[in-house]
Amino acid sequence: MNTAISIERKRLKYVSALNMGQSPSSEEVTRFDENDGLPFLQGNAEFGATSPQYKHTCNSPPKIAAPGDLLVSVRAPVGALNRADQVYGIGRGLCAVSWTNVDPQFGWWTMHYHRAKLNEVATGSTYDAVSAEDLGNLYLSIPGYAFQRVIADYLDRETARIDALVAEKERMLALLEEKRTTLISQAVTKGINPDAPLKPSNLDWLGDIPAHWDLERAKVLFSVRDQRSKTGEEELLTVSHITGVTARSEKDVNMFLADDKAGYKICYPDDLVINTLWGWMGAMGISQLEGIVSPDYHVYTSTGQLLPEFVELLCRSKPFVAEVNRWSKGVWSSRLRLYPENFFEMRLAVPPENEQREIIEFVAKNQNKAKELTMALQQSIALAKERRAALITAAVTGQIPVEEMAA
Repeated sequence: MNTAISIERKRLKYVSALNMGQSPSSEEVTRFDENDGLPFLQGNAEFGATSPQYKHTCNSPPKIAAPGDLLVSVRAPVGALNRADQVYGIGRGLCAVSWTNVDPQFGWWTMHYHRAKLNEVATGSTYDAVSAEDLGNLYLSIPGYAFQRVIADYLDRETARIDALVAEKERMLALLEEKRTTLISQAVTKGINPDAPLKPSNLDWLGDIPAHWDLERAKVLFSVRDQRSKTGEEELLTVSHITGVTARSEKDVNMFLADDKAGYKICYPDDLVINTLWGWMGAMGISQLEGIVSPDYHVYTSTGQLLPEFVELLCRSKPFVAEVNRWSKGVWSSRLRLYPENFFEMRLAVPPENEQREIIEFVAKNQNKAKELTMALQQSIALAKERRAALITAAVTGQIPVEEMAA
């Protein structure tokens, strides 16, 4: 016989004490120092379900979160949850929830289910936010205290199993990605014939290379294309270290766009495009599209010794990105720029054209296999996370018999 769980609907403000964060004045904020002052959390878009991060310290923060308090983001991302593992000062965007008539662990799980309702009432012009009243008036489904403990213990166990499964699959994804980048780096710097005689390149980033490969400066292999759009109406392209050169329309970004794009640089298929600002971290690649890019980017055409597909692999290899970083100039690491005069001084390995094609085909074949496994793992992870969310919903709303949870 299944025991039914009796559930009452109660507003959050009647089962907890809410402490809305408030930022201290600038005079109270001191320099960052983990060993001096109280760690301070400021709710913002970076706040999520990871361990709280130190932002800065302050001498007398006006609002406090005690150890064990539930931390709720009341600004975007609204409803993100965390738990205070020590005393924190909390600023705008965060609310500390201290349970009074609810088992804290049950409160943690039930808020995972109910937080979606916060997004329904969130408002704002520049970012979504909810007020203290919105949060306090949130209705929760609260069973008796004994049942709360059963539900919390059940979810602790079952979500831990799912989390361990997801972590293992994410570890496999990371290993696949590491194997992919290692394969590319090896192929474009050493080739795919392990028995090929080697010679020293006298370059740290290349090391020994096949003896029949040439070495050329980039100024021999590329030339600058500085062709400007007259109307700015061509397809707008962007360059990132993750996706290379892609259409801006395919990216989910909210960065400011100029109304008039006349004067933007024209880019053609097979051109090499380097994001001057982020080239040091790999934001470069071969374009497959005709379009325009920011006038702050640099566009290069190949003189024909390197195939565009080989250059694309080169841009995805860690040793080459590290060398681009070395040739980028700037006062700070975050302000490095790669200009043509520096890029042209780089020396690159040039395999024979037929060998470049073999390398391209070899990498593509291996990547296709890895892509299939990656997609399967990603789908499995997504399903596991859906299962986790559904399990939380079913448990905190009384859809799972107590006997099953207690077993």
